[in-house]
Amino acid sequence: MKLAVIGDEVAQDIEVVAEVAAASGAVGVEIRSVADRAPGLLTRPELRRIRDVLAARGLTVAGYAPPAFKCPIPVTDDDYAVVADELNKFTEQAAVLGAPHVRIFSFWRDGEPDPIGAARAAARVLSEVRSDIPLVVETGTRTNTPTMRHVLEFLEALGFPGLGILWDPGNSVFSGWDPAPFPDDYDAGRTLIRHVHVKDPAGRTGYVRIGSGDLPWPAILHRLAEDGYGGYLSLETHWRIGRVLSAQERDTPWGDDFSRGGRAASAECLGILRTMLDEIPKASLDHER
Repeated sequence: MKLAVIGDEVAQDIEVVAEVAAASGAVGVEIRSVADRAPGLLTRPELRRIRDVLAARGLTVAGYAPPAFKCPIPVTDDDYAVVADELNKFTEQAAVLGAPHVRIFSFWRDGEPDPIGAARAAARVLSEVRSDIPLVVETGTRTNTPTMRHVLEFLEALGFPGLGILWDPGNSVFSGWDPAPFPDDYDAGRTLIRHVHVKDPAGRTGYVRIGSGDLPWPAILHRLAEDGYGGYLSLETHWRIGRVLSAQERDTPWGDDFSRGGRAASAECLGILRTMLDEIPKASLDHER
């Protein structure tokens, strides 16, 4: 497993992000917003600079996390065109970054999850994707796939080859749809996990320091190692020392206001994660695929 951090959970300055990540023993940075600019607004020169600043510290781009499909299910032809254009732009940006994948969601839900309806809409959009960069669909709090089981329904209905899962068990807890997503929900789709987001919820009230919330992260990390997971563990604290992120900040996690106070919180949690990983027996780590 490879330790990473979502950059804007640390700071908006990519130089600061790279410094903190490298000092904490991370090997990668997942890109979302930078320099108070939402992902879709980043230019090619800015993307190249991000890549180069990370490389200078020996860090890789661990993924690209734009808000793809983080909108209501499209209805009109114009709606579909907007979503498809956005996704094509995001995949082009990811290619400049050299990102291993682009994260997508499964559209906002209104009420109970509808992974089948979301899959029908996603299939129409994905038919117009021009890039072959891999996509990973997230278990998202307010989307149509808040749990692994919902994602599996979505993938089965979608039938899009190569689409993997971004497992975020914190979102499953925070959504209210699965207060204990490990081990059962994990077991349901573990072979399709391509990326993992790490944060620790306290029920549905907010997020706390890693190891202080509802998720048994040491047990999860041991199991991932035993199962041969060799991808990134990407810290997404959503925790700040002395303040709680608002619902709007959680839904649109980018910019200066979102990142405020993130450096200290992320550095502390990276240290905790590093210790958890160091405590995994080497024999288990040797099984990573």
